[in-house]
Amino acid sequence: MSDKLRILVTGFGPFPGAPYNPTQPLVARLLRLRRPALGDIDLSGHIFPVTYRAVDRQLPEVLTKHRPQALLMFGLASRTPYVRIETRARNAVTTLWPDADHTRVRKGSISGGADAMTFGPHTARLLRAAAGTGVDARASRDAGSYLCNYLSWRAIEATCGDSGPRLAAFVHVPPLARDGARQRKGAAHRVTLEELVDAGEAMLLEMVRLARRAALAND
Repeated sequence: MSDKLRILVTGFGPFPGAPYNPTQPLVARLLRLRRPALGDIDLSGHIFPVTYRAVDRQLPEVLTKHRPQALLMFGLASRTPYVRIETRARNAVTTLWPDADHTRVRKGSISGGADAMTFGPHTARLLRAAAGTGVDARASRDAGSYLCNYLSWRAIEATCGDSGPRLAAFVHVPPLARDGARQRKGAAHRVTLEELVDAGEAMLLEMVRLARRAALAND
């Protein structure tokens, strides 16, 4: 395993009602970044199918494979016209909407115990980083009850383990037109793919700084 600082960036594939998921091109663009600040970073990526089974199987697999110190996750919020930095994951899962495998869960909670788990104070720094690029970015206390919230919950669980990442964050992005341009409806309030990439880059660089600081504190 490389001695470099390891960062894993993830997105999601399409799902019912969203045949185009902008997190896929966003993650691809972030992985192609060539910046001096990323020169000593082992940057990897993963796109999750939008199914509960895939998250439960693939998240442990990619964490074992890449052993990231930080995990930066992106998901689509199809009804939100701005970037949302999630501050917590709720112990809730929808029983109404099936996943991409047409699977419906039968109970409305993920696990026993707490009502919610928080990502940590570093989310405020990610919010400042994103907002600094000029994009409309806001903190959120509600990651929904679908796969984005479910992955957030599992990722926070992973940060509590001895071999898991020290930091995790989840960012919801708004829908885009397929060509990355502003959508006609509410165009003045939509972001382009280029704006998302700029905001994503700022948050990624902030995660690098945070992860490096955490690594030094543990030495």
